[in-house]
Amino acid sequence: MMRDLFAHAVQILIAGLGGLAFHSLGIPAAWLSGAALAVILWGLTGWAVRMPRALTDLAMLVSGATMGAAVTPAALDAIARYPASLALLVVAVLMISAGSAYALIRLSGWRKDDAVLASVPGALSTVLAVAADRNAAVGQVAIVQNMRLFALIALLPSAIVMSGSVTDSGVLLGEGLPIGSPTSLCIVLLGGLAVGTILARLRIAAPILLGATLVSTVGHATDFVTGVIPPVIATGGLILIGMFVAERFRDLDPKTIRPTLLAGLTSFVIGMAIASVFAVLAAWVSGVTFADSLVAFAPGGLEAMTVLALVLGLDPLYVGVHHFVRFIGIALTIPFVIAWLQRNDPPGSNPDVVDKSALKP
Repeated sequence: MMRDLFAHAVQILIAGLGGLAFHSLGIPAAWLSGAALAVILWGLTGWAVRMPRALTDLAMLVSGATMGAAVTPAALDAIARYPASLALLVVAVLMISAGSAYALIRLSGWRKDDAVLASVPGALSTVLAVAADRNAAVGQVAIVQNMRLFALIALLPSAIVMSGSVTDSGVLLGEGLPIGSPTSLCIVLLGGLAVGTILARLRIAAPILLGATLVSTVGHATDFVTGVIPPVIATGGLILIGMFVAERFRDLDPKTIRPTLLAGLTSFVIGMAIASVFAVLAAWVSGVTFADSLVAFAPGGLEAMTVLALVLGLDPLYVGVHHFVRFIGIALTIPFVIAWLQRNDPPGSNPDVVDKSALKP
């Protein structure tokens, strides 16, 4: 037990040092992307350990509570502008999936079902579960999906800041804002954990993150609770989120990675190009900034993109709603789409399947 505790403590320290290094260099979203890169590199040594579930839940809890504190009555009034943007999101998801899948099929010779699974923007856990259940190429799908997520975490913040859409101040989350009272913090954190536990039983996506966000949002929007999570704790949550993102690269076979990287890069470029076009349209119809719409339409995961919006000082409500709607839509439709694509395939007929241990649960 002591050995495990020491290993986890060392890994958290390495993640924190990675975030500190990026912060010192003035890199946007430093604590998130720096921690992710540091843990990925640490994993190459063979000494990395898996992040305990409790730490993952803690990261989601703190991040959700921090995001909800940014929701004001004025922000809630903006929801009236979302329907048109959400309609564009549906079309964007279809276009991103179709464009990326077409490139994988035509340029890399992928099977249709594998290409679609690798091209779906977000909902990685659902996608990989479907891939394993339907005897698809789990390793290849995981590489492309994870590469897209890491590229977004590592590159998107800098691209947004360089575009002038936002200015990353480099301060800790919540720095300079009133800190919530112990009572307010307990209500938000314990209430978020309780609601998240209920959502988990209902199999809702990112339940702890969503539960804490809901409790914090309602509490702050009604002035029942006030103040933000202490900046040091909020930033620690970002470091843990970075570790969570990095873990998705664990156990990938190097032999599988090499021939798939080019295909994944091509898929990512096509997906981001399509997302950028729709982000411009969404910013126009919704009256939000281009930075808000770009992160909302970016083909990344629910947790990572919502937290990224928070780090960059964007509208977490707008971004979170879009990614949550996309996740639910993908989770409900992708099993049927893959089943339809494989309707004429006999069981176990996929010749491109790689070892399913490429991404262990």
